[in-house]
This record gives sequence, C-alpha cells and structure tokens, in this order.
Amino acid sequence: MARRGAREVTRRDADGDQRTARFSDDQERRRTAPPPRPEPWVRADGSHDEWEDTARPAGRGRAAAPKPNGVDRAARASSMALSTLSTRKALPPEIAADIRNAAYVATALHRERLVEKAESAYGAYERGRYQDALRAIKPVAEETPSVAAVRELAGLAAYRSGKWREALRHLEAHALLTDSAEHIPVLMDCQRALHKPKKVADLWTQLRQSSPEPDVLAEGRIVAAASLADNGDLQSAIAMLATAGASKALRNPSNRHIRQWYLLADLYERAGDVPRARELFERVLRVDREAYDVADRLMGLGPVRKARSRPSATPRPSAAPGPGPTASSKSPTTA
Repeated sequence: MARRGAREVTRRDADGDQRTARFSDDQERRRTAPPPRPEPWVRADGSHDEWEDTARPAGRGRAAAPKPNGVDRAARASSMALSTLSTRKALPPEIAADIRNAAYVATALHRERLVEKAESAYGAYERGRYQDALRAIKPVAEETPSVAAVRELAGLAAYRSGKWREALRHLEAHALLTDSAEHIPVLMDCQRALHKPKKVADLWTQLRQSSPEPDVLAEGRIVAAASLADNGDLQSAIAMLATAGASKALRNPSNRHIRQWYLLADLYERAGDVPRARELFERVLRVDREAYDVADRLMGLGPVRKARSRPSATPRPSAAPGPGPTASSKSPTTA
C-alpha cells in the first residue's frame, strides 16, 4: 500500500526493501538493456561527487535539439535523459496491474480499456508524440489518480507539450505519492516558464536538502542558474555554476558536465566575457562536436584576436648631438 491509501503493486529490491512500480523504472531498465543505438554514458559507480573525474570514456551521443534562446537551450537539456528511450511499445506489466487495481470499482472491460489507453500513451511518449501521449493518459489519470506511474507519465507528457500548469499538477501529485525528488528540476523549469523565480528558488533549496543524485542536482542547478539569468542577474547565475565546479575541466566528462559547460559559456558571452565563453564552448566542442549548436556559437564569437605586441623602446635622439657621446646622449646599452 502506498501513501494516501493507493492500491499499488510493489516489488522488492535486492536489499529486501519494497519499491513501487513507476513509469521511470521501466525507462531505467530499458536504458540499461542493449540499446538499438549508441547511448550516452552515464556514471554508474555510485559516486555522488558531481565533478569527480573518471577514467571511463564519455559517450558521444547526439544531444537533444536546443531551443532558440541560449539559456533555454541548456535549461531544457535538464531532462535529456527522458528522451533516451528504446523502441519498445508495451506498457510495463507492473503499471498495467496498478491501473487495474486502482480502478477496482469499474467493470473488467472498462479496466482493460484504461490499460489500453495507458499503453497507447506510453508508446506515443516513446516515439516523441507528447501531445498524443497526454491526450491518451489524461482520462486514465482522472480515473486512477493514485497510480504514481500514471501521474508521472501525464506530468512528463504535459511538460514536453509546454503545458506547464498541468505538468505541475501531475508531477506534484507524483512527488506526494512517492516522496521522490527526481522530478524537482522539471517542476523548477515549469515554474521558470511561468515566470515565478521565487518558487524556482524554493524548489532549488528543497532539491539540495534532499541529497539527490548528481545528475538530478546538476539539472536543478542548470534551471536555477537560468532563472537568475532570466531576471538579469548574470553574475549570480555565473557564480552558482562556477563555484560548484562547473568551470572545472575533466578528461572524460558526462552529459551533466557538458550541459553545465554550455550554459556557463552562454552566460559568460551574455556578460561580455568572450574569452571565457570561447574557452568553454571549445571544451564542449572537443568532447562532442554535435552537442547543441556549439559549433555555430563558436563561429558567432568571431575569430580569435591576437594580442598586439608592444613596439620595443628606442632611444630618443639628443637635443644637440655633438661629435662624441655625452652624458645626455648615452645609448640604452651603455652603463
């Protein structure tokens, strides 16, 4: 039994703890299964040091398509992991069972129709058809509001469709049902889109206090810094990233490092610090030439300006040169 009396099927982890089936659990299983195409490497050694270097090579997967605005490009990348989905279309059986159990007062035929709608939404989300996914999952969420995986899918589909308030409603319900902080960065981005910087800051504080995974923390920091920049506080946005180690060079960075480098470079450019912006954009380019529009951003900064060398000092001629050297006409090499 989950919180608020939800009837949910649970399974046990290796340590014996019960765990509620979730939409993102199946995403994680499919990300760790043999993928149909190369996937970005994600740290899996249990380290919680966000900026710890690693001897393992970073992935070269293509990043998600950026938004037109520089800060938006990086902030929207905060949920990039959600787009690394396989071609599987079947609804996970745990979620189907949750839906049937939650709709126990309905007829068996109606329960199966709800499962079919959820399966349709699940497949549409995987194919990137987020509005279709939202239309299919909404009636399921209305009839089975206690199923955390359904609220999660509805919230993420609404977020991807740009329906910020609807995404907030579903993802806040998911957080209450699961006590999970993993979607706080998405909640932050919704509040940012609604121009509520105070709520973004409050959620950022909540996220830091929850001791999240490094990837989740990095995504939250990206949105928090972008929110500060939206309100014209570029220096605070830069400081939020730089003091957390976002300017640190790594031999084998992961996706979260690349995203933070990109945003920091964008902020430096907007603040007029072109050399630092160029350095960070070049760092991103060396790791992944297809990341966002980094090549175009570098070209937009123009060619590197070489520092002009100062002309060497030459001795001034004496006012009245005579036939031989005088005290006022000594050359710079004479003692």
